[in-house]
Amino acid sequence: MREMRTYPTSRRNKIAEFEKRRKRICRFCEDKLNVINYLDDRLLKRFVNERGKIVPRRISGNCSHHQRLLTTAIKRARHLAIMPFVSEFYR
Repeated sequence: MREMRTYPTSRRNKIAEFEKRRKRICRFCEDKLNVINYLDDRLLKRFVNERGKIVPRRISGNCSHHQRLLTTAIKRARHLAIMPFVSEFYR
């Protein structure tokens, strides 16, 4: 027979906390948006941090399909000088 594994209480608490976490829902799937416009800088700025880096999928909560579209839109906006490549005050 197989025995049940018993974890220390601290590990059990961490496992329970991990299971309680809410899964983030993709904003674009929720609004049923199939196209991300690179001219909409207000939308794109939400997914770029203060240093000018694109926020990763695990933090933004986007699905993989929309994260790829978002990355392409941000890069196009940067190329056309709609968005900056880096922030103005970089230290």
